[in-house]
Amino acid sequence: MYEASMTGLIKTLAIIFLIYYSFKIIARYILPIFIKRTMNKMEDKFKAQQEAQQPQGKVGETTIDKAPRTNSKKKNDSSEYIDYEEVD
Repeated sequence: MYEASMTGLIKTLAIIFLIYYSFKIIARYILPIFIKRTMNKMEDKFKAQQEAQQPQGKVGETTIDKAPRTNSKKKNDSSEYIDYEEVD
């Protein structure tokens, strides 16, 4: 069987503190670099999508696109309108 010793306890506590502070350093210095890089990539993709959607034309030129005419026919409603009265 294993016996609990003071050196084993100190080693365990030292390992826990090392892991804790290493995660703390990673979260403070290294993680923001990865987040910033990811945000820059997403921003570049967004800008590329916006540029692809904008029509190419001269600066200051105004274009008006007209909607095509549609022949709207009235629907044949065979339903009746029923007026309801509120009863007290």
